[in-house]
Amino acid sequence: MRTVLILVSALAGLSAPVHALDAAAAIEMAKANGCFSCHAANEKVVGPAYSAVHEKYKDDKDAVASLVQSIQYGSKGKWGRIPMPPHPGMSPADIKTLAEWVMTIKP
Repeated sequence: MRTVLILVSALAGLSAPVHALDAAAAIEMAKANGCFSCHAANEKVVGPAYSAVHEKYKDDKDAVASLVQSIQYGSKGKWGRIPMPPHPGMSPADIKTLAEWVMTIKP
């Protein structure tokens, strides 16, 4: 019986997410890094709405990686003439969290 419980516990662990997104923490991170100066959930400010980013990348399996690159190194020409500034001071983990969070913002 003990072997069965250990096996069931191990298998249950395989189905649990490795990294659960904390939306509240992501929002605070976005506020702290000035993201809301240029972006909003559902309307264009200086940059695109997060929901528009979601729509553009929703079928792209590499969406999070693409967004990570744009957040970390900046981008230009993807959404018009105004470039997105780089954020080199943010940790890779924080940048990934923001990118994953942006992909949850649906129209």
